[in-house]
Amino acid sequence: MKKQIAIEVKNLFFKYESEYVLEDINLTIYDKEYIAIIGPNGGGKSTFLKLLLTLLTPTKGEIKFYNTLASNFKVNIGYLPQNINFNLDIPISVEDIVLQGRLKRGKLFYKKEDFLKCEEILKKLNIYEFKNRKISELSGGQRQKVLLARALISEPKILILDEPTASIDIKGQKEIYEILKELDLTKIVVSHDIKTLFEGVDRVIYINKKIYVHQNPKLSMKPGEGHFCEMEILDYLKGFND
Repeated sequence: MKKQIAIEVKNLFFKYESEYVLEDINLTIYDKEYIAIIGPNGGGKSTFLKLLLTLLTPTKGEIKFYNTLASNFKVNIGYLPQNINFNLDIPISVEDIVLQGRLKRGKLFYKKEDFLKCEEILKKLNIYEFKNRKISELSGGQRQKVLLARALISEPKILILDEPTASIDIKGQKEIYEILKELDLTKIVVSHDIKTLFEGVDRVIYINKKIYVHQNPKLSMKPGEGHFCEMEILDYLKGFND
């Protein structure tokens, strides 16, 4: 059976003022594929995400979602940004935060189905017990799960996550990775955490102005002491092109 294309990027260029940040990016991501994006700071990863989210417009080239130009795509894209600063003095509950993901333009009230979907997602992520807790009462990993629940409650076909395990403990990171592996949708994760590459991703995308695509190296590279430095990984990946 022919794979359905979820995202198609063709001849994409983007520049700020006169300097190109991304050059001639071509990438096809298939439905239900799990992609990890790595690369140096300033290499264009965040810009690429903003282009996928239509927060920026390509200087040249095009992006399509399910064969529809990104600018016309109406299906929800779930997004978990890298930095979300909560005012912990505001007494907002976990349920209230997750339900925000069901809000749309012109929608002022939640329906019964919204509350049922919220309950379903909270149970799926094993945080239903925190439903009525204030966000200030949760750990960093628990808060990240809440934000993931908010991204998922809109029932997206594509989920984009920017550093989803940043600033949370090892236990919380492992829980997030396990959840992501189980989600049955197209997933794109940007991460500096090299362990992401060994957590079930299908392909690794390296972006540094240009793009390099590699199959997941986990099948042929085993961690010695459970740790890799980024240069070791990049040297290993480079070997595929030699």
